[in-house]
Amino acid sequence: MTRQRLTRPSAGPRRRWLRALPLALLAATWPAAPALAQAFDPARADILAFADEVAAKHGFEREALVSLLAQAESRPFILRAIAKPAERTLRWDEYRGKFLVERRIERGNEVYGQRQAELERAQAATGVPVDVILGIVGVETFFGENIGKHRVLDALATLAFDYPPRQKFFRAELEQYLVMAREEGLDPKVPVGSYAGAMGLPQFMPSSFRAYALDGDADGRRDLWNDWADVFLSVGNYLKVHGWRAGEPIAVPADATAANLDGLDPRLALSETVGSLRRRGLEFDTTLPDSTPAMLVPLIVADGIEYRVGFANFYAITRYNRSTMYASAVSDLAAAIGARRSGQPMPAATTPVAPGTGTPTPAPTSTGGWSTTTGSR
Repeated sequence: MTRQRLTRPSAGPRRRWLRALPLALLAATWPAAPALAQAFDPARADILAFADEVAAKHGFEREALVSLLAQAESRPFILRAIAKPAERTLRWDEYRGKFLVERRIERGNEVYGQRQAELERAQAATGVPVDVILGIVGVETFFGENIGKHRVLDALATLAFDYPPRQKFFRAELEQYLVMAREEGLDPKVPVGSYAGAMGLPQFMPSSFRAYALDGDADGRRDLWNDWADVFLSVGNYLKVHGWRAGEPIAVPADATAANLDGLDPRLALSETVGSLRRRGLEFDTTLPDSTPAMLVPLIVADGIEYRVGFANFYAITRYNRSTMYASAVSDLAAAIGARRSGQPMPAATTPVAPGTGTPTPAPTSTGGWSTTTGSR
């Protein structure tokens, strides 16, 4: 990847959607988006104001920023992709089937064989097992096969200036991206990523890159597009910072056949304990003490609800993408890759399923980190 400084720095030193109005009504107030991709007008007041703010805050040359933003393109595809109504919510068995496929499992096994040293260094440094790191990268981008095709500059500028519902979030990410490019010596016109600006094999947003990406091979660079050592260590670091506990399980199957689930907190949070869930009649196996924070994970399948009990490491994965199905898919893919590389039988695909007696309140499925694991890139 081309590495070039935007300008010399001066000396010194993963958001809410607008919900007050229907999206269609909000859209009527947006600036008219071009039918085809076109360069931004550098004379736009909002672009000039952004350039003024970022230049003053971070020591950029204002005219260089304006010139750069004039080379960004507003892309209608990106606006359509991010505003597209969500399709029918997948059941867990459907969602799982998209990720727990033979080619993905075998590819994870191959990557382990090719990159064992880098993976084991990342595990030693962060406490996150190699299979979990592989599970994240496998779900995110199929081990780099689908990192996205949009220039990050175009994606972030399009959403920062032509998508008012998330303007604040994406302007902040565009600002972080410009600083990141300068810090890393990147030409900001070159990197590609998802339509939402998520980058590299682990799909980090710019703010996450600056906060959690690490140099895994001491070459003085943090390259999440090409350097596997950097990718693995950065993923492990993200999970470690968000509460990963080395040596502890992610989740275990639970039998809720005779359980009383009334009044359970539906939020994506460790609001229960091992003991409190057992007192409700849930049956599950763990050697963790009764005082261990835990959460019940309901996963809707064709013939009912599959339950798991998630612990701190499950919650840490949901900080990467705030979805119980995402965390469950990462966990299952990690287990499958681990079984494959050690020559063990594949783990069972399901846990005991309770009859469908109603749909549980789902945990939030949006992702503040803008991982785009199931969307178009």
